[in-house]
Amino acid sequence: MTGFEITGASAADMEMIRAWADEEGWNPGDTDRFAFAVADPEGFLVGRLDGEPAACISAVRYGAGFGFIGFYIARPAFRGRGYGIRLWQAGMERLDGRLVGLDGVVDQQDNYRKSGFRSAWNNVRHEGVPQGAALDAAGADGADGVEIVDAATLPFRQLAAYDRRFFPASRDAFLSAWTGLPGRTALAAVRGGRIEGLGVIRPCSSASRIGPLYAATPGVAAALLRRLAEHAPGGEVAVDVPDVNRAATALFTGLGLVPTFEAARMYTGPAPELDLAGLYGVTSLELG
Repeated sequence: MTGFEITGASAADMEMIRAWADEEGWNPGDTDRFAFAVADPEGFLVGRLDGEPAACISAVRYGAGFGFIGFYIARPAFRGRGYGIRLWQAGMERLDGRLVGLDGVVDQQDNYRKSGFRSAWNNVRHEGVPQGAALDAAGADGADGVEIVDAATLPFRQLAAYDRRFFPASRDAFLSAWTGLPGRTALAAVRGGRIEGLGVIRPCSSASRIGPLYAATPGVAAALLRRLAEHAPGGEVAVDVPDVNRAATALFTGLGLVPTFEAARMYTGPAPELDLAGLYGVTSLELG
């Protein structure tokens, strides 16, 4: 491993990591890196061989007890030479003593199991243009009395408390950036002063990604989706749907969206207790 060095990612490295993820076909958000850096500025690592970037990983700390692994990429020319494993070990060392989660692509899941991870569910990306008539019908079911509002008009403390139902640790700085970055739209579903749904859409290399998508009912999810899709060029969206939420899978299938990508949500210990019935789309496969 002579000449191989692991350092924290610079701002330029963050853009490079996004480009690598794009080349892998992951369709990252155009501005995700700005929210990622806020979540944990030291949580992104790059491995270089004689100064040339060879691999990357994110090992982001949340609170005192949770962490998330993402962006685990070795450049094709450097694969099979042990550099990725070195970087993996550095990332896991950074999260030592915490419950660690990740979204593992299919061809890496056996390797993650060897490192102590166990599958909790699959996140299946559903992609396409929601069918108008079906979307209107779905949104009318269970969404009576719900108002769709700009999430920025609500007290942030209320949004953060709602997010904690679906994520195992507080992530206020990340959530503030994620919902507020220019070019993206964050909408909340409100009934009687209570939040019953939240969705964010952001521009990407191809289909606009929606995540998170939280909702009390399929009707609320459809109502949010209809409004969010108005901000997608050509109406094409992509949502990473937990397969344990069968109502979510049925909703997106019924709207004409098709599965295009799959990753297993895995943890090093017991899966945290989350409101999976209300989780229609995860926030990010890279940071949870």
